[in-house]
Amino acid sequence: MSTPTIAIATNNGDMGGGEVMLLNIATALRSMDIDVTVLAPTTPGESLEEARARGFDVVPLKASTRLGYMRALAAWRLRNRAVPLWCNGLVPTAATTGMGPRIAHLHILPTGVNALATRIGRLGAARVLVPSHFMASRIRGTHVLENWTEDIAFRDMASPPEGPLRVGFLGRLTKDKGVHVLARAMIEVIARSEREVRLVLAGENRFGDSADDREIQDALEPLAGSVDHLGWVRREEFFDQVDLAVFPSVWEEPFGLVAAESMARGVPFVISDAGAAPEVAGPDHPWVAGRGDDTDLAETILSLIRELDEDEVRRGARRRWAEHFSPEAGAGRVAELLIALGPNAGPRSSGGGSGF
Repeated sequence: MSTPTIAIATNNGDMGGGEVMLLNIATALRSMDIDVTVLAPTTPGESLEEARARGFDVVPLKASTRLGYMRALAAWRLRNRAVPLWCNGLVPTAATTGMGPRIAHLHILPTGVNALATRIGRLGAARVLVPSHFMASRIRGTHVLENWTEDIAFRDMASPPEGPLRVGFLGRLTKDKGVHVLARAMIEVIARSEREVRLVLAGENRFGDSADDREIQDALEPLAGSVDHLGWVRREEFFDQVDLAVFPSVWEEPFGLVAAESMARGVPFVISDAGAAPEVAGPDHPWVAGRGDDTDLAETILSLIRELDEDEVRRGARRRWAEHFSPEAGAGRVAELLIALGPNAGPRSSGGGSGF
């Protein structure tokens, strides 16, 4: 393995939204002829294996806990202080405080002890990046690097004239994602819709707890017989099984990648007004419900059902995706970032070497 031009450290061993972005960033850097090495824990090893499968050099850091990963990453950093390090999340940011050239890339709004860790960990970073203007408004001195998706084909779709309408949710089955709010709203939607409506849930309770499971199960109980559980599936499988999607987060969404994916695929969707979700969907998006308000959410879903055959909204969303959240748009932003950081941060010259 050659000495990397840029190393990127993952925040988690599991594949979450931040790890999806890590791979998108690594792909953008590789397209600029920049060598990339991905650092990740061995347990869980999902992020590590996905990076390896995509052809990136990887450094497995033997660890099975967050603290163990932070210690292993700090030890690696002490041996490789000159390598530019892209800290993809708060965990690597805090673990490598003050160690060599770094970018600190925060994907979640830090609160409590994490806010203190952020203030300390960002010291000495060449840039502190966040994925939305919403987050930048909450964390001073940060720069916005909007997230983007992989290339996603646009789906020409029309609601079938017969059979049930399929209302889908994709993401963590946790309270912060508003699954319990959606369940309560769907009782009203099913009661008032002229057609049969089914709820399609894709995801698992990742990063949640048993309390989430109990409350969500209780909320879904009245919908027994009207819910299809897909488990954790690839987004293509999800989008191909639904007529519309709903993302009713109740927490401060730092971005909303699944909304951008829906825009790309051409699946109409409802969001809540939580955090950066409306920022991603854009000022003209017509289907926005109040956060945590199941009555408003039901009305918004019913409104979308009535307008499901309106094609211009879907195509306008696709154009917005192409301009803001496509791989080309993301790679352009990474290139602009490296240029702003100076000549040594960009693609390798014939003499090699790079730095933030």
